[in-house]
Amino acid sequence: MDVIIAGAGPTGLALAYELGLAGVEAVVVERLAERLEQVKGGAIQARTSELLDLRGLLDPIAARSLSRTATGGHFAMLPVSLDASGWGTRHPLPLSVPQWIIEEELERASTVPVRRDAAITAVEQDDDGVTVTAGGTRLRASYLVACDGAHSTVRKLLDVPFPGRPGTFRAVLTDIVLTSVSDLVPTEIGHMSTLTRRAGDYWGMLVPVGGGRYRFTVGHSSGETSEDDVATALTVLYGAETVLGEILTLSHFTDATRQVEQYRHNRVLFAGDAAHIHPPYGGQGLNLGVRDAFNLGWKLAATVHGWAPPELLDTYHSERHPDAARVLHHTSAQRALADPSASDDIGALRDIVADLLRVPGANHHMAGMMSGLDAEGRVPDHDLVTDKGPTRVAELMRSGRGLLLDFGSHEWPAGWADRVDVVHAKSVEDLEAVLIRPDGTLAWNGDGPVTDALRTWFGAPVSPGA
Repeated sequence: MDVIIAGAGPTGLALAYELGLAGVEAVVVERLAERLEQVKGGAIQARTSELLDLRGLLDPIAARSLSRTATGGHFAMLPVSLDASGWGTRHPLPLSVPQWIIEEELERASTVPVRRDAAITAVEQDDDGVTVTAGGTRLRASYLVACDGAHSTVRKLLDVPFPGRPGTFRAVLTDIVLTSVSDLVPTEIGHMSTLTRRAGDYWGMLVPVGGGRYRFTVGHSSGETSEDDVATALTVLYGAETVLGEILTLSHFTDATRQVEQYRHNRVLFAGDAAHIHPPYGGQGLNLGVRDAFNLGWKLAATVHGWAPPELLDTYHSERHPDAARVLHHTSAQRALADPSASDDIGALRDIVADLLRVPGANHHMAGMMSGLDAEGRVPDHDLVTDKGPTRVAELMRSGRGLLLDFGSHEWPAGWADRVDVVHAKSVEDLEAVLIRPDGTLAWNGDGPVTDALRTWFGAPVSPGA
C-alpha cells in the first residue's frame, strides 16, 4: 500500500481521486459506517470550481447544486455582493451544494476504495512507512494523510500540537423540516446578508435546501446552544407561524481558530480541518481543504513513484500553510465584524467597511481573496485552439499530469514525456509557452530555461542529457 487516507470528507475524497488518477495504491478509512446526509459546508467558491473542472469533476456536482439567486460571495455577512467577474473565471458565482452530495460525487468518480466503520485507534510510523490500526485491522503504507477533521484522531494519537485560540461560543448546525412557515422564512438561497436574523437572545440563519428541508444555524447570546434551543429559536427569529416538524441531523460548531505548525510529520501529512480550523464565515473551510488535496495529491504521487525532486513534498507545507494562515486571519476579522452581540462601535465599523466594499477596486480585491481566485500562480481557463480543434486549459489537464502549452512551434526536451503533456496551441496573450503544474499553478512562463522548471517540479528527465 502506498497511501492511507484518514477521513472520507471532501478533502480526503478529493485527495483519493488525485492519487487514484496518478496510479497510486491507496485506501480511505472512515470511522462512520455510512455517509451522513447533512448539508454542512455547502459553498463551493470559484477557485475550487476551477480545480474540480481541471479533472472533469465539476459538472456532475454542479448539476446537483441548489437553486440560488445570481449573487456573489460576502465578507462578514455585510450587505454587499462580492463581484469576482473581473478575475477572468468561468465560475464567478459560488455554488450551493450540500456537502454529502460533494462527497458522493467525488467517491463515485474515484478508483480508490473507502473502508467505512473503520475508526483509527493506533498510528505508528518509522523511517519506511506508517502502520495504522483501523476498524480492528492493521494497515501498512508508505504514507498516511490525516483528513479526519477538526477533532483529528491521527493528530491526537501522534500528539501533534494544534495551537491557536479556543472558541468563544458553541452554536448548532442542523437540517430540519418545518410543518409551517411565516413570511419571514426565505424561499430561496440569496446573498448571505438576506438570510441572517437576530431577535431576542438568538441569532440564526435559515436556508431552504430543497425537498421541504432547511439548514438552520442558530446561536444564543449566552454562547451555548443545544438541541433544545432549536424550536424556541425558530419561533423567536421567524415568528409563531414557523413550526419545527423534525430535526434530521444536528451538530455543533465554534469559532475556534487553530493551525498545526507543520503539515508534514515525517510519513504523516495533515490536510483540511485536521490541519486548520477557523470561524465559519465566508464559506471557506471546505474550499480550503479541497485546495489542500489538489496541492498535495500530485506531489505525493510523484514521491511514491520515485520521480519527485527531494524537496517537492515539503512544498506542500510551504505553499499551503500560508494560504490557510491567511484564511484564519481574515475569518478572525469577519468574526469581529459579524458578532451578533457587537457594540455600537462595531456596528459603525460594519457600515464603513460595507461602504468600502462598494468601491470597485476594494470589492475586486475582496472578491479575489474570498473566492480564492487571487491564488499565486493561478492559470485562468483560457479558450484554446489546437490541431484537434477548440478546447480550453481545463480540458487539457484531465489526466492530472503537467502541461506544457506551446504557442509556437518549438522543440521541447523529451525527457519528461511520462509526466508532462506537450500541446501546441494558438497564441494566448502574446506568450511563447507556459508550463502548468497538475494543480493548475503556473510553473514557468519563459523566464529562464524550461529545463530548470521541469527539474524543479517534475524531477530528473528519463533520458540522460536532457
